[in-house]
Amino acid sequence: MNIRLIPGGNKKPHKKHKHSRAESAFDPAASFKRRVPWLLLILILPFVVLICRIFYLQVIHRSSLLQKAQSQWRRTTPITASRGTIVDETGLELAVNTSAYQIVVWPQAAKDSEKPRIASELSLLLGVDEENLLSKLKSTRINEYVVKRQVDKRVADSVKELRLGNGVGILSDIKRYYPYGSLLSQTIGFTTVDSVGQSGLEMTLDKYLTGRDGKYIAETDRAGALIPGSEEVYIEPEDGSKVRLTVNSYFQSYLENALEEAVSVNNASNAQGIILDVTTGAIKAISTKPDFDLNSPPRSDLEALSALSKNRVVTDAYEPGSTFKILTLAAALDSGSTSLSSSFYCNGGYIVNGERIKCWRHAGHGSQSLTVATENSCNVCFMQLALSMGSEKLYDYLYAFGLAQSTGSGLPGESSGIVTNRKYVKDNDLARIGFGQSIAVTPIQLASAVAAAVNGGELHTPYVVEQIVSHDGTVLYEMDTAPVRRVISEETSLKVRQILQSVVDNGTGRNAKIEGYAVGGKTGTAQKYDKYGRVSQGSYICSFIGFAPADEPRYLCLILVDEPHVSSIFGSTVAAPYVRRVLSDILQYAKVPRSDINSVSVELPKLTGMTASEAAAKLSELGLYGIYECDEPVTLQVPAAGQSVPYGSSVLLYTGHEGETAEADEPYYVEMPNLIGMTPLQAYDALKQLGLKMNAEPADPYGEVYAQSIYARQMVEYGSTVTVYFKATSPIVTSAPTAVPTEAPTEVPAAAETSEQPQP
Repeated sequence: MNIRLIPGGNKKPHKKHKHSRAESAFDPAASFKRRVPWLLLILILPFVVLICRIFYLQVIHRSSLLQKAQSQWRRTTPITASRGTIVDETGLELAVNTSAYQIVVWPQAAKDSEKPRIASELSLLLGVDEENLLSKLKSTRINEYVVKRQVDKRVADSVKELRLGNGVGILSDIKRYYPYGSLLSQTIGFTTVDSVGQSGLEMTLDKYLTGRDGKYIAETDRAGALIPGSEEVYIEPEDGSKVRLTVNSYFQSYLENALEEAVSVNNASNAQGIILDVTTGAIKAISTKPDFDLNSPPRSDLEALSALSKNRVVTDAYEPGSTFKILTLAAALDSGSTSLSSSFYCNGGYIVNGERIKCWRHAGHGSQSLTVATENSCNVCFMQLALSMGSEKLYDYLYAFGLAQSTGSGLPGESSGIVTNRKYVKDNDLARIGFGQSIAVTPIQLASAVAAAVNGGELHTPYVVEQIVSHDGTVLYEMDTAPVRRVISEETSLKVRQILQSVVDNGTGRNAKIEGYAVGGKTGTAQKYDKYGRVSQGSYICSFIGFAPADEPRYLCLILVDEPHVSSIFGSTVAAPYVRRVLSDILQYAKVPRSDINSVSVELPKLTGMTASEAAAKLSELGLYGIYECDEPVTLQVPAAGQSVPYGSSVLLYTGHEGETAEADEPYYVEMPNLIGMTPLQAYDALKQLGLKMNAEPADPYGEVYAQSIYARQMVEYGSTVTVYFKATSPIVTSAPTAVPTEAPTEVPAAAETSEQPQP
């Protein structure tokens, strides 16, 4: 056996391996190799961060930084675009833009030593806060600050005279201006100081009226001064679109003047009116009085501004009263529920489901034809018409006339009215709806519906915006005047026109007669309700809706007088005379051919200063009738002296004492009987039957009546006292006082035809 000896074999191998690793740990070359990656990472990391930062600044944040940089060496001045004009149908400008100025400061261009003086001087001249302005001037982050806009040339010149240095500038500006002040104020509306629509059409059409602003860019030096010869950029503004209305400014002025007088004469809270072209639905005039000057709206009193800006013709629903009878009449005739030959009997009321619903004339109208019943505005007749149709049929017509929905006029704030759903309507409600109670409509709804009833039977959308044209002539909008639908037949519409013309010729609408024209129309006197839904005693809305020419209608006018405070509270006396005036003016302006109807006219004399009875006697000599409440000196006459009215018309005589007595719970008038020749007992019974009181003269009467203090056939308020004079049969003769009427007029006074009352 051979044995080989290996050197070091007596040492353990693992000890030698361990010793080898320990030696390598202190090897400099190995240590360097391990440190190189960390060293490279430390050297590269700043460059990576720098690249990321550059990427962030040059790519991600580029736009804002560029804008900030440019703001330091460029000055950008906005150029306000001209807001679009609003014109009437003839092109007359109603809302325009006028030159103005804006005062601006450039804090970077102003010297620090001058900033307190700039703030002090401008605050005094412009009425701005001095401390706030000084803080803006001292700010290092504000490049340009507008101190005040829309100042006039006088103020701008005053700023120039102050010589405040490069830090203050005067730039051109545009101000909204309304050449005719309050004309069409609720409809046009107004803008903010920044020319943003705030109410009316200015607000709803703001997207069309507002243009696109331009700008002027120029380079500046470090001090903010313009660099001569540097690059300048001018971007043209795009002006707003022109809005053409259907309104005729002359029609509008006629309407507004009439409404102002109606409010003043009748001591009313407000008055509303609208004129429609019945063939297209175009609104020719629309207004609520009182109103305000669009150039200086009462911005400091928001409550007053809100009330005056309210276009009540479209926003307020009201119980229409007897003007609504036109729609009941049209529906009944068209449905075949009645005819011109139908007759009706009125005994002062009508019993429906055990409830007696009163007619305005408690004594009743007796037997009457459909035409006469409409002339008399008999509630009983229209209750019967509504009940004969039933809720389904009547409601079909009401919806077809556009009730219970917006008319689509485009005027802001339009209400849809209040119409009880037909499934909840009982016969009692239906009877009241027939004569204009238990239903609420807006004036524009009623005007639109009546226009359909008289224009041949077609419903048109009432509208006020005719066309919108952009600054480059492109037509952006044009109204489609096609009818919405046919509501009644042409034959029915003709019958309605004939009946309503008879109302003006012979009935309660007599005060709307116009010389040389046939006029149709209907009066209305309706009670108002308080916030609890209860009848508000003494508060009424008197209205009249008329159209002309009656045989071929062109224009319709509705006027409402809200809460008049005079004794004679009827649509025929409070509203009808003003509709007559408006229609007369617009027919003449539009050169509508005259006819021979009402061709005999009378020029009114001056009646002010006379007592009411003297004025009435003077009118009687001219074939006219005077309406008055008390025999005091006349302070105002309607129509005025010098105006011409058709023969047989009425003239309202105001004495300044109207409305001093409180209204009765249910005020209504009765026709004064002829007492001549009656015994005391007969006269007493005749008056008592009508609700009148007798004051006998002498106090212990005997003999027969030879005179009475109120003419026979004249309308007298229920509950009034009548002085009756008796002729003695004995030798003792009681002399009659002077000026006591002893004979009844040969014709019925106008007061007897204008006796429509607030319905109970």
